[in-house]
Amino acid sequence: MTIAVIRIRGTIKINRDIRDTLDMLRLHHPNHCVLVRESPQYLGMLQKVKDWVTWGPVDAATAAKLIRARGRLDGERTVDDDAAKAFGKYKTVDELAAAIADGSVEWSKLEGTVPVFRLHPPRKGHEGMKRSFVAGGALGNRGSDINRLIEKML
Repeated sequence: MTIAVIRIRGTIKINRDIRDTLDMLRLHHPNHCVLVRESPQYLGMLQKVKDWVTWGPVDAATAAKLIRARGRLDGERTVDDDAAKAFGKYKTVDELAAAIADGSVEWSKLEGTVPVFRLHPPRKGHEGMKRSFVAGGALGNRGSDINRLIEKML
């Protein structure tokens, strides 16, 4: 399973350990998104930076929209079906997105891809940038609601 992680908050008054963890996740700026494989190491990193990011499992349809709209190759080229064919056994972006969503392929490990998706701020804004998602805010684990947030940010 693949987890989408989106950075919500900026860098003002941030602890060095938190900044280092965000750098390891490649989340250098707000509204940047990365797709990571679900593993104990990544889940521990997410718990450490839970007050700066939001995350949840991404589905195949949302991953396909994300890759088509914001996925980039080296040289700022967009990803289309021809580029998906260059990655190997995938004929379309939808097949590639399905493989990424189920965790058999990592987006950042594909040759020539930019590992970060630069998103827009969400339409109608965040719910609250200082509270967790369970308390009505925008931070922490969202579960499958991450797909709605990604749609709002494309």
